[in-house]
Amino acid sequence: MTDPVEVLILAPSIPEYAHPGDAGADLTSTEALVLEPGRRALVGTGVSIALPDGHVAFVVPRSGLAAKHGITIVNSPGTVDAGYRGEIKVTLLNTDPDESYSIGVGDRIAQLIVMPVSRARFVPVERLPGSHRGEGGFGSTGYADTSGVQ
Repeated sequence: MTDPVEVLILAPSIPEYAHPGDAGADLTSTEALVLEPGRRALVGTGVSIALPDGHVAFVVPRSGLAAKHGITIVNSPGTVDAGYRGEIKVTLLNTDPDESYSIGVGDRIAQLIVMPVSRARFVPVERLPGSHRGEGGFGSTGYADTSGVQ
């Protein structure tokens, strides 16, 4: 395990890791609202951070909210750059076609993952080197046939 990264923070509630070894620390809502079916809302967390240079934070959905209630994040992962000092807000989306979802103050709505990041030096070329995959994109590796028909 690597040493923890020191992240300066202003927040009414400090994000916490639910279990040892978890990658994401829980972000909580600072507001109460009802997210209607198919609707989205920008939800405040009250969290502002100062990441060290060479690091990034990603805001990602909570798997339990997604699986049980269809709540996800529109721009997942949301990217928090090292130079950003504003409040981290989460754009939640209710994908359930029928059920509203109530969010209360203090509810866990997302996770924050802090990671080191490399800067790229983009090198223009006339042609890219070959690879096993080549230009294969979406669906290029096939899919499992679960029809039972052979």
